[in-house]
Amino acid sequence: MCGITGWVSFDRDLTQQRERLDAMTRTMDCRGPDAGGVWLDRRAALGHRRLAVIDIEGGTQPMVLPTDDGPVVITYSGEVYNYTELRSELLRRGHRFETRSDTEVVLHGYVEWGEAVAERLNGMFAFAVWDSRVEKLVLIRDRMGVKPLYYYATDDGVLFGSEPKAILANPLADRAVDLAGLRELVSFTQTPGSSVWCGMNEVVPGGLVTVDRSGLREHRYWTLPTRPHTDDRETTVATVRELLEDIVSRQLVSDVPRCTLLSGGLDSSVITALAAAKLGRPGEHGEAGEKVRSFAVDFVGREDDFVADELRGTTDAPYAREVAAHVGSQHEAIVLDHASIADPDVRRAVITARDSPLSLGDMDTSLYLLFKAIRQQSTVALSGESADEVFGGYRWFHLPEVQAAQTFPWMAVFVSGARAQVSDRFNADITAALDLPAYIKDRYAEALGEVERAEGESDHEARMRELCHLHLTRFVRMLLERKDRISMAVGLEVRVPFCDHRLVEYVYNTPWSLKSFDGREKSLLRAATADLLPKSVLERVKAPYPATLDPHYTGALLQQSKELLTTDDPVFDLVDRGWLENITRQDSATMPIDVRNGMERVLDLSTWLDIYRPELRL
Repeated sequence: MCGITGWVSFDRDLTQQRERLDAMTRTMDCRGPDAGGVWLDRRAALGHRRLAVIDIEGGTQPMVLPTDDGPVVITYSGEVYNYTELRSELLRRGHRFETRSDTEVVLHGYVEWGEAVAERLNGMFAFAVWDSRVEKLVLIRDRMGVKPLYYYATDDGVLFGSEPKAILANPLADRAVDLAGLRELVSFTQTPGSSVWCGMNEVVPGGLVTVDRSGLREHRYWTLPTRPHTDDRETTVATVRELLEDIVSRQLVSDVPRCTLLSGGLDSSVITALAAAKLGRPGEHGEAGEKVRSFAVDFVGREDDFVADELRGTTDAPYAREVAAHVGSQHEAIVLDHASIADPDVRRAVITARDSPLSLGDMDTSLYLLFKAIRQQSTVALSGESADEVFGGYRWFHLPEVQAAQTFPWMAVFVSGARAQVSDRFNADITAALDLPAYIKDRYAEALGEVERAEGESDHEARMRELCHLHLTRFVRMLLERKDRISMAVGLEVRVPFCDHRLVEYVYNTPWSLKSFDGREKSLLRAATADLLPKSVLERVKAPYPATLDPHYTGALLQQSKELLTTDDPVFDLVDRGWLENITRQDSATMPIDVRNGMERVLDLSTWLDIYRPELRL
């Protein structure tokens, strides 16, 4: 995986802007610790940081393809899993290659097919092509938005980057946040194309942006399609299995060490089992297979102190060990203690990685520490992320009151608890200005307007299609952004097989009655992989990513909050000081996790304000 950035200007001579381009590129060092490069012309300047995964020696960037009418240059991030097929097709069309990299295939593909190359790519990617033949920049992002890509229009062109920090490193970018940006931060709606920062946008998933002398234009080459599903249950289950085997096989291709993230839940266990089966087979020339490596996160004392709640009925560790033994993976649990999770320096690293204070507290800091430990041994990790959104895995899919609620389903679940009251920590003026209920209502109506109903679909099936669409176009993108930014902060490439667009499209168009044919969540996934896993894992109820229950962690947060209250921190221009004071009077041993989460958010917000020093236009 890599980090990309660049600048297009039709009024400046960018060959004189090497220092600024270098500054933008340096912000991507963590995404690409192995190599870096820049390319400058009068109108375009491209930067790249590389995490070498495919063709270690030959994939340096930015990559230039000379033509009779001028060079075509690419700065590319991601992996294209069908690049070998595309390479063969391009060879038949007369193209010649200097490397084995997927980057060169995408570059030649652009020269052959233009912007339509995006429709031929299977993978996770975000890249920019400068076509000097027509003086045009093309920005392209993968269908599900696994890889991030932002842009900022200027008076005479555009700035772009994998992360906002790359754009903000250029003085032309306005380091400001207004009410619209703050609403996006705290509403948990993830409006496609939006950004926290004034004037900055993201290339929407499945979208492309072109910039030339006539201006900037946006285009969608892919949206979630509505199609008829005519397969019966047996055929549907078999097709899901066939797709999963092909997807995992493709995503195991790597020239560097790879592994899986194994929580012991159904999703990660499926990926680990499929990877183990694929890697364990003898090679084409009779060479022995290999064991897949798997990693899990756990907390000191968690199994001994665990108390079930409404979200987590069991701990993960025993199930992860059982799956590892069942499939024969080389398994390791990364055990974390409360002090490392609560460390302000770790929080600062996470907030820097995410460019925003939209953090999940200990679930983010523990993920960062897990990825940091894995990176010492592997460069690529396969994850079970997104299976819940694809297959309908959250319990709220099956609750009639959530199905009937006229709001985002994840908000309907938490509407009566502090988890949904994201504004409770703000002072009265900010809360009134945000008017989150109205904002969420508008975003919900906007999101529903994107859903195309299938012909002859019942009202219930149509409603369940809406819920699936909301998860696949809003909820999952928050999770994908989190995983990308935290993993890339330590130079770890995380691949997400369940986001393969072929699988997403097929399962999305499968009727809800088939998705839940046994009355449970993820019926299709369970049926398609029943022969791979222990029965205990197949029957296990979903549990979210683990949170530490150690009261010493809460105690550390209380102490940090008390110290914050002794200062004139700018966070108190937004946050109700009295609200935080009341929290610090509570007992760490009995504090509800929702209250603890609110305390985490304030500490995160304070850290973000200190790092980025944004101008708040509220």
